Amino acid sequence: MSKHYISDNTVLLGRSLRHISRSPDTIITTAVTPIALMLLFVYVFGGAISTGTDNYVNYLLPGILIITIASGIAYTAYRLFLDMQAGIFERFQSMPIARSSVLWAHVLTSLVANMISLVVVVLVALLMGFRSGAGVLAWLAVVAILLLLTLALTWIAVIPGLTAKTVDGASGFSYPLVFLPFISSAFVPTDTMPGPVRAFAEHQPVTSIVNAIRDLLAQQPVGNDIWIALAWCVGILVVAYAIATATYRRKIS
Repeated sequence: MSKHYISDNTVLLGRSLRHISRSPDTIITTAVTPIALMLLFVYVFGGAISTGTDNYVNYLLPGILIITIASGIAYTAYRLFLDMQAGIFERFQSMPIARSSVLWAHVLTSLVANMISLVVVVLVALLMGFRSGAGVLAWLAVVAILLLLTLALTWIAVIPGLTAKTVDGASGFSYPLVFLPFISSAFVPTDTMPGPVRAFAEHQPVTSIVNAIRDLLAQQPVGNDIWIALAWCVGILVVAYAIATATYRRKIS
């Protein structure tokens, strides 16, 4: 990786981060929906939901973190779409910079913005009574999973950001991702679900990711969930990256 490539990414990343710093409502909006859901489920529905744990917010938080990421990547597609419509990409292509740095700047910005949103959500969860005795290694594993998932979903977001015809089309793709945790172990154990729903819930990626994070934070044996979670994240990342970069090459050719 050349120094020129790194400097190009750094400059364009700084540009994207300045846009976010000038509109902090982006991060606030990203965190508001997950926090509202957490408040709703803990204080309204929590007493009626049996999860086998004394503290429902401890059970709920991993799923809320997934929803936070799914909400945040919609802004990646939105910002990318606006750059495409404004002709920013064409201007950059006329300059002596690495072509892929334009995409990577948006991807890295997504990682930074989503990590900030996740920290905000965790802080609110602490105020609501979330507690974890997990050690440093367990927390590092949780952060690694969340970073990998954010990277994978961000590359998915790049695809509609490059191909959408309208703003709604660019950001609307994230709605299924936001609602996917509702049909998983994020809010209730899957064994409480009827047969077909349970079968889907137990074999979709969110369940294994949520279970792995929950076990790590609860200092419980993780088992195969962490490997299944990593396999899902890596698989999604590889496929999304291949499609996104191929789409980008067609757009700039």
